Amino acid sequence: MLNTPCLSVLRRFVPCIVYLVAFMSCGPEAKKDENVPVAPHTAFFDYFNYTGKDDFYTENPLPDNSSFYNPILPGWYSDPSICRNGDDYFMVTSTFSYFPGVPLFHSKDLMNWKQVGNILRRSAQLKLDNQRVSQGIFAPAISYNPHNRTYYMITTNIGGGNFFVKTRDPFGDWSDPVWLPGVHGIDPSFLFDEDGKAYIVNNDEPDGGSAYEGHRAIRIHEFDVETEKTKGEGKMIINGGVDLKEKPIWIEGPHLYHINGKYFLMCAEGGTSVDHREVIFVSDSPMGPFKPWDKNPILTQRHLDPDRPLPVTCAGHADLIQKDNGEWWGVFLACRPLENDFENLGRETFMMPVQWSEDGFPFMTTGDEVVPRIVKMDGVQRADRVTFGNFTVRENFDAPQLGAEWMTLRGPAEGLYTLKENPGYLALKTAEVNTSELKEPAFVARRLQHHKFECETRMHFLPETDKEQAGLVLFKDEKHQYAFLVHKTGEETEVTVHKISPEGVEVIGKQALSSEDKTGVLLKITSSGKHFDFTFKQGSDDWKKVAEHIPARHLSTANSYGFTGTTVGMYASSKAFK
Repeated sequence: MLNTPCLSVLRRFVPCIVYLVAFMSCGPEAKKDENVPVAPHTAFFDYFNYTGKDDFYTENPLPDNSSFYNPILPGWYSDPSICRNGDDYFMVTSTFSYFPGVPLFHSKDLMNWKQVGNILRRSAQLKLDNQRVSQGIFAPAISYNPHNRTYYMITTNIGGGNFFVKTRDPFGDWSDPVWLPGVHGIDPSFLFDEDGKAYIVNNDEPDGGSAYEGHRAIRIHEFDVETEKTKGEGKMIINGGVDLKEKPIWIEGPHLYHINGKYFLMCAEGGTSVDHREVIFVSDSPMGPFKPWDKNPILTQRHLDPDRPLPVTCAGHADLIQKDNGEWWGVFLACRPLENDFENLGRETFMMPVQWSEDGFPFMTTGDEVVPRIVKMDGVQRADRVTFGNFTVRENFDAPQLGAEWMTLRGPAEGLYTLKENPGYLALKTAEVNTSELKEPAFVARRLQHHKFECETRMHFLPETDKEQAGLVLFKDEKHQYAFLVHKTGEETEVTVHKISPEGVEVIGKQALSSEDKTGVLLKITSSGKHFDFTFKQGSDDWKKVAEHIPARHLSTANSYGFTGTTVGMYASSKAFK
């Protein structure tokens, strides 16, 4: 991550003609000898700064250079899947209705990860029209097939079905989708077996239909690598879960492994909330029959004291990987609720060692073991730039493309933002769509990754009508947002905080902008974990409060439906919230 930049930037604005404003500034990050572009129906953002300030990291420094923090991918990186080819490790997570889809992380040692791109980055690969934010892409699974030296990513698009893409160069482009009409349900994953055969396992309806709410099954399909089609009908290999008599719910996220002559089927069970757990089955054949381990689950935190300090909850949906030294590790999703109450970060990616029982089963936790927040990986040295802990990210919008961590909703937002025409600025058009609609808004966002954080931007914007507005939005879903916006009210220009909820839109704070410097305003959101403060600044003035001590719980999964965490980003619209 980038080092914290100088934030004490002072800029003077001098009016110029044809919507141009010249400025001078000080500080190492400032842009010099440039014109600040100001144009009709457009908001310009000249930087975005995000700093994580979680107490745990400051109070618990890592003990040595071979240790890392959990979560290893903080913030909403759910449903992790991992594969290895030699000393290259790749990991992917879900993106639901954000674009581009499926972030791709790479590592050489399993500790130091870097996002190297997104797998679904072309419109032809990812159709998300009219899908809610928690629809779209579910549980991608990444695999490497050594028989044809090809990487595969298989997943579900709720709006289209199950498909895979492939490549021989994971750092480059991936293919267009290959659809699998014979594979229904969700959460498919591949096994490319030692003998060259291939299989797909997935969640689906049980034979004869569901007997109760949440009753699901795991099916297996043989897959022909040459024709890229499944062979015959899928076979149900798990009905319900570990013990059908107990009416287990939501068996899903299956992964099939061939280890030491045995076939292990690992699945999530119990739903994605606090009853989430990981279970495992074994067979002598990929087609079954599969027998559950008598000590399941192999990973869970559901039975622990909810009042325990620093709880990790919802642990499950795991994948396993073996290092070249023989060690086994697991990646999985879990949550970090504040005081076991709520969280806005969504389901995050954790990692921990895998142990093997005397009777030959892998497991991650047993008894009252907790998911560790600090983990040691012998023989590996932590790099200077890592994905975990407190960090600062500075985006100056100097590159011709957005970084891989930035996302839009339901599509690439083509024509709604630009970087190339205005180097050093993100330009957002005031599109006639807002973030409450199932469309592509002018909204460029990144994940929140800390409970306590501070984010800031400088925006240049001259609203021309009462409907035009631009600023920062904290976004959980279509009906749970905080919008920190500059807009016109009659002849006045105001900065306002809107609360968007199922009950409607409420203005929870506002301040008038001064008559000068209306084309340059600093907007800052500060989180104390459970509350947000919204402040703004013009020129050399002091920071002014617009709304403070605003409940963060409004954006939490505990208060809303959904599988994502909260994102924050730049926004512009000519369609006011209603």
